[in-house]
Amino acid sequence: FIAVSIGVGLDEIFKGLNVDYLIKGGQTMNPSTEDMLNAIREVNADNIFIFPNNSNIILAAEQAKQLTEDKNIIVIPSKTIPQGITALINFMYDKTPEENTERMIEEMRNVKSGQVTYAVRDTSIDGKEIKHGNIMGIGDKTILAVGTEVKDTTLDLIKTLVNEDAQLISLYFGEEVKEEAAQELAKAVSDLYPSVDVDVQYGGQPIYYYILSVE
Repeated sequence: FIAVSIGVGLDEIFKGLNVDYLIKGGQTMNPSTEDMLNAIREVNADNIFIFPNNSNIILAAEQAKQLTEDKNIIVIPSKTIPQGITALINFMYDKTPEENTERMIEEMRNVKSGQVTYAVRDTSIDGKEIKHGNIMGIGDKTILAVGTEVKDTTLDLIKTLVNEDAQLISLYFGEEVKEEAAQELAKAVSDLYPSVDVDVQYGGQPIYYYILSVE
């Protein structure tokens, strides 16, 4: 397994899911095809799964696959970190690469991801007025929540992602968030959705206060 990760805590989570090689990624530093090829060379396996975990990196992974002849490369088109984590959790060692690919892609479809960050300038996106320093809750495709407080904006974002099928909400808190604040947020989420499991883990990612998922 090769995965793109963006934080110390997330690195540990991926290692715990048996990822052999981690590529450093992030909003501003998208790994190149060359980075992917280096990773492929480092991993000693016939079948190698790559989890780009960002829609901007899928192409580089696909190109690395085209350029590799001696190994079977399977790109799992994970667009977010939570999709990659869910896919890996659903990998089964007794299944063929084809069966696993199908299974992982199927499970990823049930994951709704969100990211909470701050605006670096005044702007207007998706009809929302955003001021410099505002907190933004970003969904899979659009900005779903804007506010001035991290906790409130994160809760607003979660409210847009949760439906009656939701069973698990995972929160990965970033390097600028204190664990205490993350636990407080988790409690607020549990109070809102008593029947849904809430899982909090240290992600350690820069730029994003929280990376989260609802599934």
